[in-house]
Amino acid sequence: MTQWWDFSTFMALIVLVSGAIWAVDSWVLGPRRRLAGAANTVAGENGVKLAAKPVVVEYARSFFPVFLAVFLIRSFVIEPFRIPSGSMMPTLLIGDFIAVNKFSYGIRLPVTNRKVFEVGEPERGDVVVFRYPVDGETIFIKRIAGLPGDQVRYDRDKKLYINGIEVRRSVPEVYEGSGSGSHMTGARRRLEALGEHTHAILYRPGLPTVEGEWVVPEGQYFVLGDNRDKSHDSRFWGFVPEENLIGPASVVWMNWDWGHGVDFARIGTTID
Repeated sequence: MTQWWDFSTFMALIVLVSGAIWAVDSWVLGPRRRLAGAANTVAGENGVKLAAKPVVVEYARSFFPVFLAVFLIRSFVIEPFRIPSGSMMPTLLIGDFIAVNKFSYGIRLPVTNRKVFEVGEPERGDVVVFRYPVDGETIFIKRIAGLPGDQVRYDRDKKLYINGIEVRRSVPEVYEGSGSGSHMTGARRRLEALGEHTHAILYRPGLPTVEGEWVVPEGQYFVLGDNRDKSHDSRFWGFVPEENLIGPASVVWMNWDWGHGVDFARIGTTID
């Protein structure tokens, strides 16, 4: 399901309306004002001034280039998002503002999200932003664990298997959270290797988990949160269709955890 009313749709309407106002004034209303001024001069009314441009036209002419630039950058280059939950801890923290590459998986038309140009394919281990398949609107961020055709298994011991091979993990250590993520203090932290990515995951020993085995259909992906016991992901609701992908997360450009202030150490953190 495609999300029709979102910020991209809003920006497209603003660009269309401001551009239309500017164009109508430039091609129709402006020439009429100049003709009226010339007629007044011929009639001997030299003291009559040309009618001033309406305020709405001045605003449209001034802001149209800005609106257009923002729309094009957000649609085809990069788009910002804020992390509202701890499902991707410890990779991403609550309050992280991230940048998402809109062109990494192909060029898509804004609003309709239709791909018109192939660029690259998602890889195992990518941290991706996507539209929640259940409603097609809510924005989620997870890590790709299974590619099309993969067999994915997650067992009661919280071990992940891809095509029958256990994903390598390091020896666990005790995690110490901070800010809004302080409730995760005491969880176990491990390093996990998925594809070309080595990243940290969190889990709580003894806490019940969802176990199962899935075969990823063509054109879809199996995603997991790095905070394995606190993530609503493919183990619960299934696969992410390729057309729902927005792009991979690349960098943390700001962290503002409400009630805990700005964490300047997070700024510029690359996302692996």
